[in-house]
Amino acid sequence: MKIKGLRWAIIGLIFLATVINYIDRSALGIMWGGIDKEGTIAHSLQLTKDDYALILNIFMVAYALGQLFSGKLFDKVGTRIGYVISIGVWGISSFMHSTVSGLLSIGFFRSTLGLSEAGNWPGGVKSNAEWFPITERAIAQGLFNAGASIGSVVAPPLIAALFVAFGWRVTFMVIGTFGVLWIIPWLLINKAGPKKHPWITEEEQKYILEGQSKADQDATEETKGKTLKEILSFKESWAVVIGRFFLEPIWWLFVGWMPIYLFDVYGFNVKEVGMFLWVPYVGAAIGSIAGGYVSGKIIAKTNSINKGRKTTIFIGGIIMLIGLIATVLMGDTAEKFVAIVFVVLFGFQFAISNVQTLPSDFFSGKSVGSLAGLGGMIGVFSVIVMNFLVPIIVKKFSYTPIFIAIAVFVPLGVGAIYFFAKNIKSVE
Repeated sequence: MKIKGLRWAIIGLIFLATVINYIDRSALGIMWGGIDKEGTIAHSLQLTKDDYALILNIFMVAYALGQLFSGKLFDKVGTRIGYVISIGVWGISSFMHSTVSGLLSIGFFRSTLGLSEAGNWPGGVKSNAEWFPITERAIAQGLFNAGASIGSVVAPPLIAALFVAFGWRVTFMVIGTFGVLWIIPWLLINKAGPKKHPWITEEEQKYILEGQSKADQDATEETKGKTLKEILSFKESWAVVIGRFFLEPIWWLFVGWMPIYLFDVYGFNVKEVGMFLWVPYVGAAIGSIAGGYVSGKIIAKTNSINKGRKTTIFIGGIIMLIGLIATVLMGDTAEKFVAIVFVVLFGFQFAISNVQTLPSDFFSGKSVGSLAGLGGMIGVFSVIVMNFLVPIIVKKFSYTPIFIAIAVFVPLGVGAIYFFAKNIKSVE
């Protein structure tokens, strides 16, 4: 049996895994509510906003460590088995949220969820490097990242509906089964890489392999990946590390705190959060695909990876910056705020698909997961600092200083990529 466009089936499954990833991680914030909101997690377990910040950071610390660990894991065992381990553990962890009785137990399962969910990103970047030629990697990354946005679109109404019908414990049981079921089609379809897959056509195999870098073409199963020390000896690697340190908090601020912002500032309940929260992620989904498409078109037209990646990242940065300034100057109603965040997340995903593709532009397969995981870990540590500061700043001032701070991060993140990666190309 031969399947035309097999690479699109592979990225389609990773897209679906990413949707599930964001449904699972979003559930806590959507159903958290407050101590005074009956039936919510906070009310049932008598937990405060400070407890929420702590739980959020437990997840983020585990997620940061998971990025580094899973990057190495995927480089060692490959994407096929790496994904089975990653999504299997996070599906079970999500299901076990239904059994929690307090801060300690919810913190434990939040940590195992963070450790395992982190694998989706270095795994996706590595899979795209294996299955796509250089000109298509950004669009593949865009489709993969669109899964995060679609998951964030689907999660609020889905989780709110399950919450209203069954309560938060049954909701965690339902969503926890999604990941475990995903493993079945993944093992059936992803039998091997493009060099050895029995279902790939000769035309597609040739198209993929001839469109990769010489280092990727020359790599064999015996080729060893570089150590982190060796990877960081290249100046270009710091473009990924520093760039993600400044850019990641922009996405995570809205993922982690937007439900709480709507509870606090506009007095929303869980049902109202479900009605509003999905809208900005439509912008993110469009931005993911658009950023990959634009980058690929520029590379095809100019034959320059450098121009394709940098132009797209720069445009996304401008859109983000304008949107974040608008949150301070114009976001005075729930409708305006949600519309502005639509623009911010469009710009973020327009740029980040290309930032996340950089490891595969610089290195061959056995080192891609390691650099992607390291960049993700450093980015998440930046988010952890932000999560500690958010409740303190909000209590003393408002959310405005936070929006100003992440607006400043945009030129720092984009500038780091321009500074450290003078010319985006293979360094091997």
